[in-house]
Amino acid sequence: MSDLDTQVRAADPDRWLSSRFVADAAARADLIALYAFEAELASIPAKVSQPLLAEMRLTWWADQMEGVFAGDPRKGHPVLEAFAGAVERRGLERSWADALIEAHIDRAHRRPHDLEALFVGPTQAAARVLAGAGHEASVAGAARVRGLTLTGRAEEAAALRPAANAALKALPAAAFPAVAHAALQDPDAPEPLKRLRLVWAVVRGRV
Repeated sequence: MSDLDTQVRAADPDRWLSSRFVADAAARADLIALYAFEAELASIPAKVSQPLLAEMRLTWWADQMEGVFAGDPRKGHPVLEAFAGAVERRGLERSWADALIEAHIDRAHRRPHDLEALFVGPTQAAARVLAGAGHEASVAGAARVRGLTLTGRAEEAAALRPAANAALKALPAAAFPAVAHAALQDPDAPEPLKRLRLVWAVVRGRV
């Protein structure tokens, strides 16, 4: 297991588990690079006691995006180097990454969560890593369901889930791991691996 794998497994077990469904090793490594980048940002508000200090660290990450998206990341930083490689290989655009960093700055200052920036944009990027462009609409609903669930808005998440699951039927099999972890947010569902297999069967119309 790579160091980034270990980092993501510790920071986000659900998404790490869903990444195990990616058969192609290169695609899985690029997905893990994306998740490691997100994990770095998400950890900052918990590591520092003052919002302004968190903002300073996040601003450093914002400054690094110029090099990442120009193919010239900061040397010796494993997350930035791996993320830059994924950006180049998968043709990822920059706007969602900039929006994600801004959303974490808001989070550090305890302003309302920007669900589109924190959950939808990164999920759409993950789908692009796995299956190329064109699947943004298919995964957006599942990303919103996950975001609502994780931010304590379970009733809103439940209301959106049927439409989100219906949209996933248009998703190619290769892109499914980008949203598989959304199935883990239902507290009444079976244990994690069984849940992933069950939701995949439902999405593909096999049960």
